[in-house]
Amino acid sequence: MDVGSIAQLSTTMAETGTRQAVGMAVLKKAQDIQSSTATALIEALPPVPAAPSLPSHLGNRINTTA
Repeated sequence: MDVGSIAQLSTTMAETGTRQAVGMAVLKKAQDIQSSTATALIEALPPVPAAPSLPSHLGNRINTTA
């Protein structure tokens, strides 16, 4: 292995590391944007109206023979 090959390998490894770092930064930024968008959408939902008053016996049993 000559000096030129070692220098080229070193440069390639440094470029790969830089590309990975940039890729991770972009990924983190995209995740932050998605998180803030999801939070804004959830906060924009109107409040859920109160359920009507139902008799207390409703919803206590499940018919599994249907």
